[in-house]
Amino acid sequence: MPNLTDIREEYEFLDPDDRYRLLIDLGRELEPMPVALKTEATLVRGCSASVWVYPMPVEGGRLHFLADSNASITKGIIALILLTVQDRAAGEILATDITEALAPFDLKRQLSSSRTQGVPNMIALIRETAERYAAVA
Repeated sequence: MPNLTDIREEYEFLDPDDRYRLLIDLGRELEPMPVALKTEATLVRGCSASVWVYPMPVEGGRLHFLADSNASITKGIIALILLTVQDRAAGEILATDITEALAPFDLKRQLSSSRTQGVPNMIALIRETAERYAAVA
């Protein structure tokens, strides 16, 4: 996947329809999440679409997240969120202002409220996971 800065630069020059297409394409690039991990325990509450997030610790105290949604644009939003935290140490995730990193995309203005209402819940889940892993480290 490209980095968040490259995506933001491309996103800024696109019209709304092309922005939707970009998000859909980003969602298609997400690492596949096995069906067995799509459970009530990994379901993010408060999203209009079904969203699942599964954290996995990897070497060096870093966290890797598998995530999926049943909605194409939501998958793209998930991809943007993961670009800010994927494969980083728990402390680094906690030091990252994910909301601020996503601010240039102006998702609340670009997308319907039903598409973005679960974003804070996804971010909260990622931060809570990082807090748990940071406390153990």
